[in-house]
Amino acid sequence: MSDRAVVDLFVEDQAHEGFLRPLLHRVAENEGFKLSLQFRNARGGVSRAMQEFQDYQLLLENDFPPGRSPNLLVVAMDGNCSTFTVKKTLIEESTKENFRHMLISACPNPHIERWFLADPDSFHKVVGYRPNVGPEKCERGHYKHLLKTAVKEGGHIPTLGGVEFASELVAEMDFYRAGKNDASFKAFLDDLRSGLRSLRHRGS
Repeated sequence: MSDRAVVDLFVEDQAHEGFLRPLLHRVAENEGFKLSLQFRNARGGVSRAMQEFQDYQLLLENDFPPGRSPNLLVVAMDGNCSTFTVKKTLIEESTKENFRHMLISACPNPHIERWFLADPDSFHKVVGYRPNVGPEKCERGHYKHLLKTAVKEGGHIPTLGGVEFASELVAEMDFYRAGKNDASFKAFLDDLRSGLRSLRHRGS
């Protein structure tokens, strides 16, 4: 029988939600958990997202929604060419002390679309084209363009810029290969697994 975990996912945009929702379920299942996942969205850039994150924490402190306090809080914000550690520290500093024990930071660097492309072998299996991701680049929109182009090269119409393949890509992805190719992806997986395992330890 699986353990249960209540997880709140706080994200910047649709691409984060599309990728992280199936990723959380897959990792949780691998660790023997069944998730109750609630999605919270912030739009308007980092400053707006951080303000909405503060507002969200006030709701949690006031038990809203009633009786549904999360076991884990996953906060996703693009690294934007900062290091994973720097962006993670920013999120931690914006998290109230009584919620830090449940915090898991997802900081794709520089942008979430690079995680979609992190395992070219599985990407080829799903989309029909093997992307050449290359060294990390900070140009705004670079990985959005790379993802969209890869989907087109695979013979598809990228109606959502490639985000529509998120669930299939996550299902096929080799986490070890992806983690070797992208340090920020590996860091998130390690923290997520550790967070889930700590729940089991606290519940035992």
